[in-house]
Amino acid sequence: MTALEQAEAVRSRRVSPVELVEHYLDRIERRNAELGAFITVTGEDALARAKEAEDQLTKSDRATLPPLFGVPIAIKDLNLTAGIRTTFGSTLFADFVPPVDDNVVTLLRRAGTISLGKTNTPEFGLPCYTENNVAPPARTPWDPTRSAGGSSGGSAAAVAAGLVPFAQGSDGGGSVRIPASVCGLFGIKPARGRVSNGPVLGDVTGLAWNGPLARGVRDAAAMLDAMAVPMPGDPHWAPPLAGGATFLSYAGRDPGTLRIGRYVTPAVEGAEVHPDCLAAYEAATEALTGLGHQVEDIDGPFPPQAIGVFETVWGVSAASAPVDPAREGELLPLTR
Repeated sequence: MTALEQAEAVRSRRVSPVELVEHYLDRIERRNAELGAFITVTGEDALARAKEAEDQLTKSDRATLPPLFGVPIAIKDLNLTAGIRTTFGSTLFADFVPPVDDNVVTLLRRAGTISLGKTNTPEFGLPCYTENNVAPPARTPWDPTRSAGGSSGGSAAAVAAGLVPFAQGSDGGGSVRIPASVCGLFGIKPARGRVSNGPVLGDVTGLAWNGPLARGVRDAAAMLDAMAVPMPGDPHWAPPLAGGATFLSYAGRDPGTLRIGRYVTPAVEGAEVHPDCLAAYEAATEALTGLGHQVEDIDGPFPPQAIGVFETVWGVSAASAPVDPAREGELLPLTR
């Protein structure tokens, strides 16, 4: 069942929030060690929230329930969760328990979701693979000998393996899009200002934004609707959708004939594109043209110097995490 189907099943009393949480906790118990999807599993807290949701079901009109009521979710371990440890994928923060929630965590809870825990991420979310000294590496469930990508690799592995129906991720240089690609999911990096990075982080570089990872476009759109709420203290907001529309409503409309540009030139000079990626690239083109869209080859939009500029800006983002100088030796080599 999709996340939206699960929400409807809860509303109609065909399934209970406790049953959903127990189902997914069982799958996490059986598969997480192999896939490295979760750093922290909050089973007791999730069951308690599920029981509260069941009580609310008996007292509320279904029309007043939030849109994703009773549906399990997972939160990336780069995001603050009050009372639940947040490691940032680093041994330096292995015991850190923040006093506040990130706004995106608050909004997803307000939408009715129930978090099952914190998903794996590389140290401070820096590289595009999910390996750290806190948990086993995140692996794609399609082939556990291969990486789930990063930095939202744990969220992607969890969704692709059916450990949760959808999960929150964040993306600065591909951290949602890369794991979505290698785990066969739909991931969205939204426009700047669409989803709040508050209340602690401001807009240091304008690169990293929270976004959904899901097995279907409609689930991803519904999750984005839940997260895309302007919050106090945000430095700027993306403009609202026209006419009070939702992302979910856009997911169901006919887009007409689209003109789509494609390019295969890597941003990194000298890099070779793997034949499997080229095959997927051609298959996607064939699917799009088969739907009546126009696909045109274009030059790669990123000049060679873009990589160096990105690395500089990304380094500034990393420098915003305070580290005790006496413990710098515990950092992974890339982070150091």
